[in-house]
Amino acid sequence: MKETQKATFGSGCFWCVEAVFERLDGVIDVIPGYSGGHKKNPTYREICTGTTGHAEVTQITFDPKIIGFNDLLNMFWKSHDPTTRNRQGNDVGTQYRSAIFYHNNEQRIEAENSKIKVDNSNIFLNPIVTEITKLDKFWPAEDYHNNYYINNMDQPYCRIVIKPKLDKLFK
Repeated sequence: MKETQKATFGSGCFWCVEAVFERLDGVIDVIPGYSGGHKKNPTYREICTGTTGHAEVTQITFDPKIIGFNDLLNMFWKSHDPTTRNRQGNDVGTQYRSAIFYHNNEQRIEAENSKIKVDNSNIFLNPIVTEITKLDKFWPAEDYHNNYYINNMDQPYCRIVIKPKLDKLFK
């Protein structure tokens, strides 16, 4: 059995994030869910109120022999705007915040160093506001969120938001 690791990122709508990370070699699974809040076993409807404290996240299972945590961080920074607080495009609210929920101290150090490096690179005009927090609990989202893009490519959100993002990142 091969050794796997997990990474958990919040970078806007989890439908978009899932669609990006599931295309990377070495990524075994991407599960949309919720982390960072106080409500136990939250629902999508509750998350959308902004009162649970949770962010929409994806939990990524990956094979570190094929893709490293730092490679995932590089895609994390490229795939969203980490300088906007509680917003990604038209998606607004604390549930859309930029966040890295680290699973161990090694990931925390890598995430902090990566954030400093990207912030100092002047790739972004504004400072990075991404929170780096220890993962407390991951709550999987309802089943209909899994593989949302693959299962709903003709939906307007998928055509207008997700497809152009994928086209830009995976030319």
